Amino acid sequence: MKKLVYIFLILFFMGLGAFILDTYTKYTTIKNQEQFVPESAIIQEQLKNVSKLVVNEAKYSQVYTYKSSKSYLGDLFKFDKKAVVLVNADVLISYDLSQIEYEIDEEKKIVKLTNIPKEEVKCFPEIKILDVNESTFNTFVGNDYNKVNEKIKAEFLKKINNSNLKINAKDRLVSELAKFLVITNSLGWTLVYENQPINSTTDFNALPL
Repeated sequence: MKKLVYIFLILFFMGLGAFILDTYTKYTTIKNQEQFVPESAIIQEQLKNVSKLVVNEAKYSQVYTYKSSKSYLGDLFKFDKKAVVLVNADVLISYDLSQIEYEIDEEKKIVKLTNIPKEEVKCFPEIKILDVNESTFNTFVGNDYNKVNEKIKAEFLKKINNSNLKINAKDRLVSELAKFLVITNSLGWTLVYENQPINSTTDFNALPL
């Protein structure tokens, strides 16, 4: 009788051990399957993480002189008006990287950037009139202040184009785009823009972004 009990116990524990081993093997297989993530999904997640607004900001301050003349009877009677204007302006150059468009070729392991947004330039001038010199026949009216505002904006945009602000903004853009290069290279993929393989940040700098 005792032998039968021993045999029963041995068979029971053997069965229990086999059950535990089988369950552990299935769990490990499922867990490993769950941990497998396609490379394309990793790349898309990284592209999503970089899709943000990149902003370069600068402050400018300058004094301008606004002049306007009004003539009567040809140039026989000429009346001038002049205003000295102090301008403080915040200038923003931004890239909305959420507008980046791309295609993924899993078979060839290529990420093709199809659209990189252009920079958006915004100027917010604060205008203060320091001095006004006008005549009876040529006075400042509301529309003159609108003209001053538009002229100042145009002057500041010209100033921005001749400054390093755009260059610095592009450098920041390239720095963000370089993150795409890091992830694709680390996975053995190729990054392409305008049919040109991008192998380094220098390649980005050479492109008309």
